[in-house]
Order: sequence, then C-alpha cells, then structure tokens
Amino acid sequence: MLATTGWTTVHRPEGGTPLRAAALAAWAQARIDGRPVPPADAPVRTVARFFEGLDRAQRTRLAEGYPLVVGNLGGVPTAVRYQANLRGLAQAEQVENARSHDVALTPADRAAATRRAHRFASLSESGRQILSFDPTGGGRVAEVFGDLDRARRVSVVVPGVDTDLITFERTQRRFTAPVGMAESLYETQRATAPGSRTAVIAWAGYTAPTGVGVDAATGRMAVDGAVRLNSLAAALPGNASVALFCHSYGSVVCGVAAHALPRRVTDVVVLGSPGMRAENVEGLRTPARVWATRDEDDWIADVPHLEFGGLGHGADPVSPEFGARLLSSAGARTHTGYFAPGTGSVENFAKIGTGMFDSIVCGTGDDACRSDISGAERDGRA
Repeated sequence: MLATTGWTTVHRPEGGTPLRAAALAAWAQARIDGRPVPPADAPVRTVARFFEGLDRAQRTRLAEGYPLVVGNLGGVPTAVRYQANLRGLAQAEQVENARSHDVALTPADRAAATRRAHRFASLSESGRQILSFDPTGGGRVAEVFGDLDRARRVSVVVPGVDTDLITFERTQRRFTAPVGMAESLYETQRATAPGSRTAVIAWAGYTAPTGVGVDAATGRMAVDGAVRLNSLAAALPGNASVALFCHSYGSVVCGVAAHALPRRVTDVVVLGSPGMRAENVEGLRTPARVWATRDEDDWIADVPHLEFGGLGHGADPVSPEFGARLLSSAGARTHTGYFAPGTGSVENFAKIGTGMFDSIVCGTGDDACRSDISGAERDGRA
C-alpha cells in the first residue's frame, strides 16, 4: 500500500529540552505550606479539590514554581493554567536561546533552537490563552479562543500529520495550521450565532506523525493521542458540551478515542479522513453524532480505505455504508482548505459548534444529515 500511494517513511528527530521531566521529578517532592501536592497523574476531581482549598497566593506559588506541571494538570483552574504556561514558555525560551548560541551544537541544531525560541516568544504574547504546554521532543501545546470557563459549547480542533510546536501556527497558509483553524472556526461561530457562549481549542496535544509515512499509516500514535484527547475532554471546566473537529490523521485519533469519550462529547466531525479504524459508525461505539466531509479534490480520497496487517485505517467515513452524517464542504480547496473563511465546510462546522443544526448544509443535497436531531440535542441538553 505504501508503494502504490507514494507514502514514504519519515522519522521525527528527538529534540527539545528535558524541562518537563525535571519539573515532574520536582513536583513529586513538592509541598505547599506543609501539604503534599497531588500526584501529576491524579484524577481531575482530586486535583480540583486540592486547588479549591488554596488561596490565590498559594496557587501563584505553585504556578510559578512548577509551571510545566501545573500548566498541564487537569483540574487546575483555567486562569492558573494560563499563568503557569506563560511561565513555562519563558523558561523554555530561555533554554532555547542559550542553545541557539551553543557552539558545541551543530548549525542545524542551533537553527532549530532559534526557531523554537521564536515560537515560544510568540505563544507568550499578551492576550494568548495557552491551556497546555510541553516542550519535550517536538512539543505539545493547546490554545483557547474565547472564554472557556463560561462557554456552554466547546469545540476542539484535532489536527493531523506534521503538527508540533513549530507548525502550531503559520504566517503563510495560516488556515492550514491548528491556530488558524481554531481562529477561523471561532470567528465563524461568532458571526453565525452572535452572543453565543462558545470557546474553541486549537489542540496539538499529541505526538503526530511526520509526513505521510509508516507512522501515518498505522494507529500507533493515534492510540497515545486518543488517551490524551479523552483526558482533555474529561478535564474541561464546567458542563459544556463538546464537539471534536478532526482533520486527516486527527480523525484516526478521534476514531480510536470514540468508545471512551465522555458523554459531554456530543459531536465528532471528521474532514479529509483516511479512516477512523472502524468499519462503520456503530463500530466506533460512541453515542456522539458522527459527521464527515471531504472536498472533491482532496488527495486523501486516493489513499486505499482498508486495514491490513496494521496498515491503513479502515472504511471511508464519507461512504454511504459507513453511516456518518455527510456535510457539504463547498468552497474548500484540496486537503487543507476546510477551515478557510467563507467555505461551506467551516460554516457547517460553526453551526455544529453553536448548535444551529437546522441550517446545516448536507453533502447529499437534502436534509438527511440533520433530519433526526431532537430539540433537546439542539439545545445541548442531550
């Protein structure tokens, strides 16, 4: 299959800093005014109860002292996580700036360190809301658009291959990167339903494959990504409903995660999908509504939709037999254009994200994709 589709093996080089590992080791011994802190893998409720019992000064001390733990810990108040991650970004930027001038490193490594330092500085700019940040290896990061604590509906953009800290945002081809995707979705939601209480998360919280090679053709990285995605959904504040927008290999992650998604996840939308590692919607074992779309010029249609010997991701989610609700993606261009402003795809995504199901444009030219959605589901109560 790899030979016939032109896929090649590409390996992601290990890089970055050991900051996160050092932070976890220090956290394991940490105390606040004589009280031990909860383990870094403690349940969300345990962490939430612990932080509820702290005053502002104590929370700040932990955020400033252990930013790469507190900023990634489900159950920590959102504002504290934002504060911690600003501190973590500053630490990581300092390390990379030093590496960029280290003559013991190769020119390529120094150049990579410079790029990472610039990215960390960009993520630290005023007004940005960084929900999670880990500089290890290619890095993981998530950014929030909107008021996450007050949102009634939360949308999560789950990207595909070649996603890491460096590619998290782009100046050129802006809407092909997670930040641009999320910004476009959030602005379209605001235009579609002014005054609605929504938030959008650009989530690069898993290690994605590099290129369309062997890693992209298997589910190995999707398994780890699914665990992390489920943890994110479970740890979101309040009781907002959640919609996942899963692009390319991100749809593999969502497919693997589907059976364990918390019930607050009401919608799973896949776009440009190579498959979800299931033969049909029933095989995903999720009560969430499953939507699918693909642009007619998307090259992913030429990838064999099969699974054999661990390679491939199974049935085509836009095939009638799969059973997904088919969305129009009018105006999207090829594999990376689904979130471009003004496209039928991003407008449909915004309608799902705001609960305006009645005005969704189906890919079948009729109302089949939205015909059986109840009033309670439209209101986000089911």
